[in-house]
Amino acid sequence: MKTKIQVEKLSLTRLEQLGVSSWPIWECPPSTFPWHYQERETCYLLEGRVKIRSREGDEVEIGKGDLVTFPPGLHCTWEVLEPVRKHYRLEP
Repeated sequence: MKTKIQVEKLSLTRLEQLGVSSWPIWECPPSTFPWHYQERETCYLLEGRVKIRSREGDEVEIGKGDLVTFPPGLHCTWEVLEPVRKHYRLEP
């Protein structure tokens, strides 16, 4: 099954409409670790840079200002290149 990571740049107005500033915050220092998304996650990077490689071999680099959506069922490896600080929202 092919899973797709979506990366978008949104206007401040659209971010406000989504309520991003009220979402919890997660932080992580530079590191590499495997991750599995059981739920859909949408996150907005406030700081940092990350390279994400899916089990299927897709690779995406995300950074400050990116709104990223990870689909449920995604298996990947996070390589945190610069310390990350992000808002996130989980959806069943």
